[in-house]
Amino acid sequence: MAKKSKLAVRTAELEAAVAGLFTGTPAPAKKKKKKKAKKAKVVKAAKKTAKKAKKATKKAAKKTKKKAKKR
Repeated sequence: MAKKSKLAVRTAELEAAVAGLFTGTPAPAKKKKKKKAKKAKVVKAAKKTAKKAKKATKKAAKKTKKKAKKR
C-alpha cells in the first residue's frame, strides 16, 4: 500500500468533516504525531567528545614517548 500524500490525507479529513456536518456525526479525532526524542543528539555529542578526548590523550602519550626516546 502506497503512502498517501499530505494533501490527499487533508482532503479526506475535510471531506469527513463536511459529511459530519450534514449527518451530525463528529469527525474522528486526529492522531497526534509522536515527537522524536532529543536524547539521541545528546548521546551522539557526548560520544564525539569522548572520542576527541581519547584521541588527544593518545597523541599526548605518543609525544611523551617520542621525547623520552630522544633523550
